[in-house]
Amino acid sequence: MSAVSSSRGIRAVVLVVLLAMFAAVSAGAASAEQYAALGDSYSSGVGTGSYTLDSACKRSVYAYPYLVAQKRANTSLTFVACSGAKTSDLLANQLSAVTSTTSIVTLTIGGNDIGFADLIYRCTLSDCSSALDTTRTNLETTLGTRLDNVYTMIKSHAAFGAKIVVLGYPHVFSGAGCFGTLGISSTEQSKANQLADALDNVIATHAGADGVIYQSAIGPFTGHAVCSSSPWLNGLNLFNTGESYHPNRAGHSSGYLPLVRAIIG
Repeated sequence: MSAVSSSRGIRAVVLVVLLAMFAAVSAGAASAEQYAALGDSYSSGVGTGSYTLDSACKRSVYAYPYLVAQKRANTSLTFVACSGAKTSDLLANQLSAVTSTTSIVTLTIGGNDIGFADLIYRCTLSDCSSALDTTRTNLETTLGTRLDNVYTMIKSHAAFGAKIVVLGYPHVFSGAGCFGTLGISSTEQSKANQLADALDNVIATHAGADGVIYQSAIGPFTGHAVCSSSPWLNGLNLFNTGESYHPNRAGHSSGYLPLVRAIIG
């Protein structure tokens, strides 16, 4: 065999090997489950103290969506949850992350629509009992149609049979007092938790009607509220108020992460 023929043969073998490797890599990428994480600060990771993924939206490597993707083999994460997001923001700015190849979607949404965080901050400065009661009474009127729009639009964009997991909000307070509840009376704590129960109810009802999966956070976070011996939520932080009353790193890894994994594996 001539040197030229031998060289051509070697190049042909190398080309075949490279094409096979490229095909294997492409097949692996194509088969990765596409996961879109949408929602507000409870999904972006506010409260975990580190926002290296996106400082504007406060996306954290300690947030449950990032942890889910890290713990599941062959999972490709599109992480667009953003601090402060309302239902309208999700539809306008986040929905494009959900495509016909998206087989997993998770989200928390609705808390900012009713101004939950602002209500709790108000409690530290003055009596908020009446505002908490009024917000609870008007929950369905405020949120019902908005939630339906979010859930149905996500379903219409995602892959057929996609697992769409809507996560709820926990009780923030345990009834105990500490610096983390500065200015918030036991009555206000109780009414804030009643609001969380009512919100849980509204979200669960609309999720069920719209054919998406709802996972309540109230049970898993019981015993881990602000001022508990093992808190999964931050109390009042006077130096960084945005961190207040949000899940800490344990809240994401031990609270929200298992709720998602219970559905998607």
